Amino acid sequence: MPANLWLASTSVYRKALLEKLTPNFEMAKPQVDETALPGETAMQLVERLAIAKAQAVAANLDDGLVIGSDQVALFDNDILGKPHTAENAFAQLKRFSGHKVTFLTGLAVVNARTGAVVHCVDTFYVHFRQLTDQDIHTYISREQPLNCAGSFKSEGLGITLFEKLEGDDPNSLIGLPLIKLHQLLKQQGRDVLLQP
Repeated sequence: MPANLWLASTSVYRKALLEKLTPNFEMAKPQVDETALPGETAMQLVERLAIAKAQAVAANLDDGLVIGSDQVALFDNDILGKPHTAENAFAQLKRFSGHKVTFLTGLAVVNARTGAVVHCVDTFYVHFRQLTDQDIHTYISREQPLNCAGSFKSEGLGITLFEKLEGDDPNSLIGLPLIKLHQLLKQQGRDVLLQP
């Protein structure tokens, strides 16, 4: 019997990504303060939070593997937040026009029985094409990306804003790098190809 598998997230996007590898997992909301620590870099933040989320769920289990993930988007070394308003979304996208945005995704797998942790950070780049004001207004109106860091959804119409995507795994952009996840799960003794 394969080890129990848990996703320390309630994200429908991460759920859909993990379902590409296996239907056999449970989801749990991790109770973790996501505030950055003083002096913490974006890379340190996503790595720490991915581990903390997985450990928070694992603490309530006797056995099983728990997946934790956290992501930030960076532009000019600024961590991008959710815009919440159309005006803020416009300002973010206008700023990105013709430039590159970096996504860092922290990923961790914790063994609830042993406490063993394996983790990594995946980097992915989005190159924006030159955007007109009309492009930006139309995109915001059609997709309403007001609760998305960076003001776009790459899995939707956001793809029309890009010149190219650069990275090892396009799933990373949505929040769960499946290539690296498969590797980390194998390190913890679970091969989802052989044990779905």
